[in-house]
Amino acid sequence: MVLNAKQKALCEGHDFDFSSLSALFLNCTLKPAGTPSHTEMLLNVSSAIMAANGVAVEMLRPVDFDLAPGVYPDMTGHGFARDDWPQISAKVMAADILVIGTPIWLGEESSVCRRLIERLYSESGRLNEKGQSVFYGKVGGAVVTGNEDGIKHCAMTILYALGHLGYVIPPQADCGWIGEAGPGASYGDDGAGFDNDFTQRNTTIMSWNLMHLAHMLKTAGGLPSHGNDRNAWKAGCRFDYENPEHRS
Repeated sequence: MVLNAKQKALCEGHDFDFSSLSALFLNCTLKPAGTPSHTEMLLNVSSAIMAANGVAVEMLRPVDFDLAPGVYPDMTGHGFARDDWPQISAKVMAADILVIGTPIWLGEESSVCRRLIERLYSESGRLNEKGQSVFYGKVGGAVVTGNEDGIKHCAMTILYALGHLGYVIPPQADCGWIGEAGPGASYGDDGAGFDNDFTQRNTTIMSWNLMHLAHMLKTAGGLPSHGNDRNAWKAGCRFDYENPEHRS
């Protein structure tokens, strides 16, 4: 089961057109492609909702790439022989929606997720044609899975980072599932979590809010640039402050 009856029903009989949108799902599991990922099982729910509504979706595992540590867009110019980040960066820049998924390890997001956030930060100097952060006009969400605790903590870390970089975060933009304390089932083990109404509800709400807000932003042409044009600020413009040279 990927979508339940309620989720399927919501994808039918509406007039919303999300066909112009694209979504990138980055699964920060520690497991390489070809091995089962509990986090990916929950990401698949959100991905299926979006795909059912015409959104072009793609899912990648950053662990399958050689991502050099650092905060430059390409670390091959800073002492590393190889850096695959530009490959992922191109897909991030092309997507209207970015959903980051992570397992919980010792109460924190995975090391792969932390590396991803650092590499997203490496793009913070890039601006769009309005002089805004290149991430303006895009929306972001977080999916977290684990065995004990940490969903809200990990989501807080991810969503703060995305918002700081320029992503717009819709309401209720996170979801997750955790099992009982101690060793036990992870999401998807023998169907664990599939019938959890709280998890399925929040995943559905997050997915729809991401689509709604991404569509609103794309239709509006992004955010207005007044007050957030970094090029204008650098040139000396001080938004809404009268220029002292023109004071009487």
